Amino acid sequence: MNKQILVTRSSMPDFEEYCNEIKELWETHWLTNMGIKHKELEKSLLEYLKTPNITLFTNGHLALECIIAAFNFQKGSEVITTPFTFASTTHAISRNGLIPVFCDINPENFTIDADKIESLITEKTCAIIPVHVYGNLCDVEKIEKIAKRHNLKVIYDAAHAFGVEKNEIGVANFGDASMFSFHATKVFNTIEGGAVAYKDGKLNKVLYDIKNFGITGPESVEYIGGNAKMNEFQAAMGICNLRHVDKEIEKRKRVVEKYRERLQNVEGIKIIHTPEGIKENYAYFPVIFDNYKYTRDEIFKKLGEENIIARKYFYPLINDFDCYKEKYSSKDTPVAKYMADRVLTLPLYADLELEIVDKICDIILK
Repeated sequence: MNKQILVTRSSMPDFEEYCNEIKELWETHWLTNMGIKHKELEKSLLEYLKTPNITLFTNGHLALECIIAAFNFQKGSEVITTPFTFASTTHAISRNGLIPVFCDINPENFTIDADKIESLITEKTCAIIPVHVYGNLCDVEKIEKIAKRHNLKVIYDAAHAFGVEKNEIGVANFGDASMFSFHATKVFNTIEGGAVAYKDGKLNKVLYDIKNFGITGPESVEYIGGNAKMNEFQAAMGICNLRHVDKEIEKRKRVVEKYRERLQNVEGIKIIHTPEGIKENYAYFPVIFDNYKYTRDEIFKKLGEENIIARKYFYPLINDFDCYKEKYSSKDTPVAKYMADRVLTLPLYADLELEIVDKICDIILK
């Protein structure tokens, strides 16, 4: 196979559609600072995600940093989270002066093990930041009960879960807030970008001010804020992509169904099965190689030799990162460590040809 197959590829609208969307920017010269495209996308996302409040950001990481800051937790407080996630989740906690406390994951869908959260709660705990992994939802009902019992905030890292629903309830409605990433590699993208959906409408002004340098008026700066504003070109891309996202998800579904057809019921290969009542977004296709005839690393290498780029996602665990390993150890989260050593996400994007999916599966199986 000569053509390189990447683990993902960005969905984009037709060139003419995007050009038409940005045309009026040459008339207004309003390129950032919450202009007309920003407002239009914000309104459309409120409707699509079925959420009461949303604030857009220039990327998902700053969206998470800002929503954590908006709750104004006491510095040095503890936040229970998972090491089986992208670096951003833990960094956003640490950069707010809070202390990550790692909870292990469940082996079924790799989200935080809700049964282990309560044992980690101390008088210093202020919040839980679980992660919907690969589009698989956390045990939101159990987490909500725990949070209410201990008066804790719940902020979901929903970077992987755009458009996912549980019993027709949009993922943006769980917890106190949910962060979404609109990075180029995600199911829905604004080139770079992100958002926070939240229940308390009072957070709207706080988030607006924090992402705009803390400026609250022409001569007033009340917060030590930053610059996390989504620009008009990003918003325009989002407006275009949102028109097509459901069709893109349908295309991704075809790819996932082909993978499942070829790889399910193969000894040593574990595939996640989605429970009833979940509307999937088909964001990723993770495979666990557990006592398979080849190791994860052998499969990864063989695919690479065929110009197919898979991803060890997430590996290494965050509690093994150089910047965290002096304080933490992956030995404390053995299930997460076990999965991180065996997981491989296979190429998945809307226009991936099914013939290539068969080729990938042939390499794995043979």
